[in-house]
Amino acid sequence: MGTGIASGNQEIQSKSITRYKGVHIMSNQLNRPKQTEGFSRRTFMGGCAAFAGVSALSALITPTAARSEVNEIKTKIRLVFAYPSPANPIWPNIDYDFDGHNKEFLSRLQAVSPGIEYLPAIVMSTDDANKVVENDSEVDGYLIYFAGCLWGNAADLITDTGKPAVIADHLFAGSGEFLMSYGRAKRAGKKVLGVSSSKVEDIARAVRCIHTLKRLERSKILVVGGNPDARFEEFFGTKMLDVPFKELNDAYDRHLGTEQAKDLAKEWIRNAEKMMEPTREEIDKSAAMYLAMRTVLDEREAQAIAINCLGGFYGGHIHAYPCLGFMQLDDEGCVGACEADQRSCFVKLMMSYQTGRPGFISDPVIDTAKNQIIYAHCVAPTKVFGPEGPSNPYHLRDHSEDRQGACDRSLMPLGEMTTTIEIIMDPKQILFHQGVTVENVDEDMACRNKLAVEVKGDVYKLMEGWDARGWHRVTFYGDFKREVYNLATLKGFEIVEEA
Repeated sequence: MGTGIASGNQEIQSKSITRYKGVHIMSNQLNRPKQTEGFSRRTFMGGCAAFAGVSALSALITPTAARSEVNEIKTKIRLVFAYPSPANPIWPNIDYDFDGHNKEFLSRLQAVSPGIEYLPAIVMSTDDANKVVENDSEVDGYLIYFAGCLWGNAADLITDTGKPAVIADHLFAGSGEFLMSYGRAKRAGKKVLGVSSSKVEDIARAVRCIHTLKRLERSKILVVGGNPDARFEEFFGTKMLDVPFKELNDAYDRHLGTEQAKDLAKEWIRNAEKMMEPTREEIDKSAAMYLAMRTVLDEREAQAIAINCLGGFYGGHIHAYPCLGFMQLDDEGCVGACEADQRSCFVKLMMSYQTGRPGFISDPVIDTAKNQIIYAHCVAPTKVFGPEGPSNPYHLRDHSEDRQGACDRSLMPLGEMTTTIEIIMDPKQILFHQGVTVENVDEDMACRNKLAVEVKGDVYKLMEGWDARGWHRVTFYGDFKREVYNLATLKGFEIVEEA
């Protein structure tokens, strides 16, 4: 499965210097030592990656057919080239080579649109638009590209179908009709996105939102020790499946003490910058828990897993924390979530499909003196730019509150824009704020990971409204404001700017 729009990742990863713990480290130094002796991570966003190479870990479970199917989903987009006769003296100009431009545009668009099948059609009249609509029962959505100013109601007819649509402008050519058509569609409350940009990647990102929603319709999230929320299937088509603790425990017992688990534990220890409180036995147990999660994901043909880890561990229902396993899943491009948090798990899955990057679930701490929010939790990814991106250093720690088990403290990059969101089903809202990472706080109190972010906006507003909308938030490295707004628009969710 793709890793999101290529240029977005490249823009971040091409930076020559990234900061960790306030120290500048060259990007080519970020990969963990002896990485080639461990896992070869590949991007399979709908399911976990297989381990490859000559490593002893190559015997790990490969993705199931169902997870591979989600990886390989193609979204069919009718690409409508709308423009007038080139004989007309109108924008862009008389005798403009629309055919040549359209071919060049399609070639550039396809190069940055993994998972999208574009079905081109030319619309030069209302009759043409009607014919397109009549023959499009199988398409998932539309890209209406105003290559020139047609000056008609073609966009209205197409967006009236109710299918999601992106309306895009060929700058200095279709701009007038783009502005009129997009404005009408927005005021009418249609499922339509607008892109007027000189970068074809921006158009591809908008179209990718339709692809993301199609993948969510084919996805399953496992809820271990919790109560599945049926509203996710109602609103998005994503199934939440109830999994008893016993099913996970049985898989854990099968993997505990195996060479596979021991090899994985060795790899975690070897790649860590330091190992502090946990014993080797705890790391082995964490590795067995990771393999158990992989097993249950495969057997249930699911794409994500949320576990009631605290209730399960304190109640004796599970015998190892899943924190390191969640770290591993995140780094592979999979999705795991603690505390059976279905909302955050869904958000991680949605944004992994859209951006190719993992999310960091956290509890909040506000520091108004520094205009900061500190995101705190006992698990975090170490490849925040996605499976193909650099790895940052991490420490192996125990779980903070009870000083048991094992987890990671990830020393995440500093000086980077982050996007933090959460979803609410009633009312239909997506919470949103952004900031810039400034510190990996080294403090023994509270959770092991404490990522301090300087808030973009009003930290007091963020503080005053938190209690009304739930506890957790999910943070992603990158500026994904437009993607979040676009996904909300297509599903009829309101954006709440928390800061």
